[in-house]
Amino acid sequence: ITYGSTLQRLAGLADKISVVRSFTTGNGNHDIKPIVGNTTHGANIGSLYSKIAGPNRNDTGMPTNVALFPRAVVPESQERNKNFGKFVSTGSLGQSYAPFVPGGDGNLSKDMVLNVPQQRLNDRKNLLSSVDNLRRRVDKSNVLDGMTGFQEQAFDTILGGAADAFDLSAEDPKTIERYDTAPLVPYSSIRRVWNNHKNYRDHVNSLGKLMLMARRLVERGCGFVTVTTNFVWDFHADQNNATVTEGMKYVGQPFDHAVSAFIEDIHLRGLQDKVLLVCCGEMGRTPKLNERGGRDHWGKLAPLMLSGGGFSHGQVIGESTRDGGEPNSDPVTMQNLLGTVMNTLLDVGEVRLMENIPRKVKSLITDSEPIKNLS
Repeated sequence: ITYGSTLQRLAGLADKISVVRSFTTGNGNHDIKPIVGNTTHGANIGSLYSKIAGPNRNDTGMPTNVALFPRAVVPESQERNKNFGKFVSTGSLGQSYAPFVPGGDGNLSKDMVLNVPQQRLNDRKNLLSSVDNLRRRVDKSNVLDGMTGFQEQAFDTILGGAADAFDLSAEDPKTIERYDTAPLVPYSSIRRVWNNHKNYRDHVNSLGKLMLMARRLVERGCGFVTVTTNFVWDFHADQNNATVTEGMKYVGQPFDHAVSAFIEDIHLRGLQDKVLLVCCGEMGRTPKLNERGGRDHWGKLAPLMLSGGGFSHGQVIGESTRDGGEPNSDPVTMQNLLGTVMNTLLDVGEVRLMENIPRKVKSLITDSEPIKNLS
């Protein structure tokens, strides 16, 4: 395979990446598959996982399913686009399994902001105040000295909690700088002739920090994290979207930087066998440029790249036709991708034996075949 000129850092990490050349999503419609679609019975993939693992970790309270949008790290970003689907959809699973959306409207956010009675909110504030006071007392003394390992672990859980993972200010500034994509493309260089110029801006300003937050979350036990920006990969070269050449500067360059930083970081931290990175979209783009220098929607072949997860990488799976228009080997489907994700996250044999799991959900998880030749 050949990496494009805007993906040179990823090209240098080819030994840590697997590229699937025969992946197909079946249609060229704007939606949010494969995260939510018919293949998942209308539920976010992370919600399927949460149904098995539980919506929160018992030890830290960390949500097991999180969806990250630009506002999670850059509050002045535009509101996320909801025209093409709801990332917080849970199908028939129930809203308790919806992803937590920091800076957004995930179910946990709604519970905390809208649905908690005032007295409980006051209790929560008092608890947080008490924890802050306890933290200060611990910092000023040696109160933990002499405690058993179990007691120390309990203190660490209370004083640390899940919230720290969402706080990028706690990260090493050098690490933030290594991830940060904002300096790559100044907003002043993004041409305003495209109606989606603010989408490009938000993508550039947020993607690196979103990937850093994703690393912090999985490192602290969040099982499934979705990172997405606002539908910036359209390059129709019309009034809304840039040409392929120009658009890849706004979109591809930050992608190359942020994803490379993530891959390098999980290897540096020894997480490459514990974290599976999946990069894909809802469709591909036409093999031929249109008359304006853009590409249009295409459902017969789509991009799919994987890293980590304990797999052997540096491989190309499947073949496409010479023009990159269709699979030229057995197609890899969204259900195959789902099978790979679920077999990585869960012990599927144990899932088969679980009770109180809807039959349809259990069948979807246990019967989905993983991608062949990815091992």
